[in-house]
Amino acid sequence: MKAIVTQQHLAHGLNIVSRAVSPRSTLPVLANVLVATDEGRLRLSATNLELGITCWIPAQIQEEGSVTVPARTLVDLVSTFPPDNVNLSLDVRTQTINLVCNSSVHDIKGIDAQDFPPMPVPDLAEGVELNLADFKEMIQQVAFAASMDEARPVLQGVKMEVTEDLITLAATDGFRISVRKQPLANPIKENFSIIIPARAMSELARISGDSDKSVTMVVPQGRGQVIFHLKDTELVSQLIDGNFPDFRAIVPKSFKTSTVVSTPAFLKACKQAEIIAREGNNVIRLDILPEESGPGRVEISAQTEETGKSDIKVEATIEGSGLLIAFNVKFLREVLDVVRAPNVALETNANNTPGVIHPVGDENFVHVIMPMHLG
Repeated sequence: MKAIVTQQHLAHGLNIVSRAVSPRSTLPVLANVLVATDEGRLRLSATNLELGITCWIPAQIQEEGSVTVPARTLVDLVSTFPPDNVNLSLDVRTQTINLVCNSSVHDIKGIDAQDFPPMPVPDLAEGVELNLADFKEMIQQVAFAASMDEARPVLQGVKMEVTEDLITLAATDGFRISVRKQPLANPIKENFSIIIPARAMSELARISGDSDKSVTMVVPQGRGQVIFHLKDTELVSQLIDGNFPDFRAIVPKSFKTSTVVSTPAFLKACKQAEIIAREGNNVIRLDILPEESGPGRVEISAQTEETGKSDIKVEATIEGSGLLIAFNVKFLREVLDVVRAPNVALETNANNTPGVIHPVGDENFVHVIMPMHLG
């Protein structure tokens, strides 16, 4: 292999794929990045067997070839190079890659590319094309609610349902649930339902570039995988097996009180209350106070023995009866962070039943939060 590539392209490609490198693996090759020539470009790939990322970067290819190189060594080294051309050449006999940039010469010992797990090649004709900007927003509004608990792998995933002309994403950690729908521009022939690791979804949102307008999603039959294809990047993820909770049954169908507040004002109040509440289980109280004439208000309070207390008043339009209810402030802040609408509605029934948050004027996003015990 002989190739010339710019330091900027090489650093960018390595930054994209290196997140899939396995930090703790019994297989040494999984700590490496595959560097291969591919139809006039350089292909970089990394995988931990659950998540794999491939990136193609522009290069002048003088001789075909491939090798795997320790990811950390390569990433750290290339990041110190000046923005200039990097000459790559491979000694096939010793599997050593030689990098020359300006006056510096480096030899890195690699592992034969034959030992690297093969990356699946998607059949794009069978894929579902999604608008990338919409899909990224869907991921941001759902993935944060997935569980971090490895004991419940199914809750570490995002449930995706695709039916004819609608895609629905849902995630839950048992205390909250986030659901986002989006119409599909091109209807699909066959409905399907899969659970994708939330981490893979977040990585997809991270690696998609500004030049990517759409993403093609392929779910190969019987492989237990999903592949997302962008212009110069591909991400493959294993799917999660298991039964996802019936999220539609969890979303309350009716409510006694609807409280509409300014999203920025509510978010700011939660951020302030969280500074006090984080010392005491993150509990904040919301006192919803309707007024007979004129707008009502929500009094948001937090109190801990160690830190002190906060009281913040936010104007609100309230329909229904008043209510005192407690929530985990971190959960409230995280959902308000991803609401794009200027106003948000909080719908409640009682202090021991779930609250529902959704953007005003947008039926496609709904978030359910379990209340906390009023001590």
